[in-house]
Amino acid sequence: MYAALWRVLPGNRWAKSAEALVLFLVVVAVLFVWVFPLVTPYLPFENVTVQPSSSPATTAVPTTPNATPSTRATP
Repeated sequence: MYAALWRVLPGNRWAKSAEALVLFLVVVAVLFVWVFPLVTPYLPFENVTVQPSSSPATTAVPTTPNATPSTRATP
């Protein structure tokens, strides 16, 4: 498919590369502007299968006595 597209594009190698890049950007823009918004309601993004835990997870942070974030050690 890509070889057929390459043969159809007019110009030399640099022109074909630029035209292929422009075609790629046009396809991406069409997907983001029209296609993805149309299919979003049909995708299961709102159907969460992981249930939240009953208690929040706590992470133990090791601390040193008498240390504050503004205290700097001097050499």
